[in-house]
Amino acid sequence: MPLGIDRSHFYADKIKHYEKDMRTKDERISTLETENAMLYLKLAQLRGTLQTNREDMSGLQNQFDSEQKFRKSIAQYATKLKHDVNRLREDLSDVHKIAINMPQDFGSQIDRASTVIHRHRHMFQSQTSSLSVLQDKIEQMNTALQDITDRHAKEKKRRQELHNTLMELRGNIRVHCRLRPLMEFDTGLEDPSTLGRIGTKSEVVVHYVDDENACVRTAKHNKVFEFERVYDPKESQENVFYEVQPMLTSLLDGYNICIMAYGQTGSGKTHTMLGSHKNEDYNASLEPHPEEGVIPRAARELFRLISEKPERHHTIEVSVVEIYNNDIRDLLSSDANTKHDISTGVDNSINLPTITFKEVDNVYDVMCLVQRGLKARRESSTLVHDHSSRSHLVVTLTVNSQAPSFFSKPSTQDGAMQQTTSRDARGRSLSVPMSMISGPGPEPPSSDSQAVIRTKLQLVDLAGSECVGMSGVTGAALREASHINKSLSALADVLGALSEHRGHVPYRNSRLTHLLQDSIGGDAKLLVLLCVSPSQRYITESLQCLGFGTRARQVARGPTKRRLPSSAEKVIADNTQRPRTGKT
Repeated sequence: MPLGIDRSHFYADKIKHYEKDMRTKDERISTLETENAMLYLKLAQLRGTLQTNREDMSGLQNQFDSEQKFRKSIAQYATKLKHDVNRLREDLSDVHKIAINMPQDFGSQIDRASTVIHRHRHMFQSQTSSLSVLQDKIEQMNTALQDITDRHAKEKKRRQELHNTLMELRGNIRVHCRLRPLMEFDTGLEDPSTLGRIGTKSEVVVHYVDDENACVRTAKHNKVFEFERVYDPKESQENVFYEVQPMLTSLLDGYNICIMAYGQTGSGKTHTMLGSHKNEDYNASLEPHPEEGVIPRAARELFRLISEKPERHHTIEVSVVEIYNNDIRDLLSSDANTKHDISTGVDNSINLPTITFKEVDNVYDVMCLVQRGLKARRESSTLVHDHSSRSHLVVTLTVNSQAPSFFSKPSTQDGAMQQTTSRDARGRSLSVPMSMISGPGPEPPSSDSQAVIRTKLQLVDLAGSECVGMSGVTGAALREASHINKSLSALADVLGALSEHRGHVPYRNSRLTHLLQDSIGGDAKLLVLLCVSPSQRYITESLQCLGFGTRARQVARGPTKRRLPSSAEKVIADNTQRPRTGKT
């Protein structure tokens, strides 16, 4: 360009041109970037589509493989099915052949079966007559066996009745023995799971043999004891009372009755006499209970017998006493700790004139009074028994029965005492006031013209003898155990003296024997219920108890005296004998 020319305008146009180009390029760059971004986005979409297609392809491939496997398995199954169809065709062919031959085979089998049936029918007909004869013989033998069984039962009952009659004529004491089942406390300190196991303390050594015999297995030999009745451990309270029940009939016939439970502590005496300890009220109810003992059952039976004799008036009075530490305590008195003395009447009857008698009308009244007495009775827990009685319980039911009218005696004039005639040991006549020979308990409600026969039912739950070392008692309980053992020892001495017919019988060595002197000495029908523990742990006490029962059976007291009204005198044919004066 020539010098001196103004170039500013040229450069300005040049700059504008370049700026325009730059803007054009920038727009182009912006457009390319936008296109580039769109291409990247489209690339991403294509890649996603490619991934989806690959996954679809993989799924289709897996599906194809599965279809291939399925087709292969179908082909194998079809091959196997074809093989089975071929085999079934072969079997069907065989069955078809058999079916063709079956009528002929069936006919031959029927012919053979007919032959066998004909042969067995002939044998059956030939044996029918023999079978009829055998049936007739079996029926005859069953009839004979039933007849023999009935005769045996009758003879056994008759023998028992004759034995009881002989016992009554001799005045023997009837002795029953009850074996209790094993209890958990029989194991002592041993594992309870060893109960009854051979070689342990709870092993059964006293066994029930039959209705009249019990066997004790000792280290040296076996000892068998015989009594009027032996009860199996499984026998119920009802079965025990069934054997006792006949004695109660004699009560309304004018005889005194005494039922006494004897045995070591924990042997089941209170259970036998009263009922289960689980029944706190000992079933004070008008309705019978399967676990109730002899006392409630005897009271129930007594009221039943009275209801069958409506032509005669009867009243019943109840007393409940205990002999605790050789002292007599009235359990129906407001002050049960008061001591009472025994008095002897002019007829040598034993009385407790200061104790309480309550008149009763039903068994519920009786058991309410017994329950009241039991609440005051001494009882404690020992190592042998949780409910060990610490006293002898005597429940007496006195029955006042109206005598026939010809026994009645008119009242004396001017308030004079009624008297009855008796005789002393030398045969001399004695005039005795009737009030002095009224027997135990209060005077029965009667008018001057009414004669009364008074009989009593004594139900005795003796305290159990115990080994002090085994029971673990100390202090007051030790003193109680000492008195219990002394009184039971005195009872054994009395029975020994009676069985040996000694001139002196030591009734007064204990309050127990003194109170029961009438019953033990022959003025009552006496039944002793021996309660025995079966386990090895108590074998010494069990042998002592069974020995006591054996000695009691040897006592022959003479016929039991029947009670007569106070206005009557029994005549004895032999004048050398002492007359028996009626007692009320």
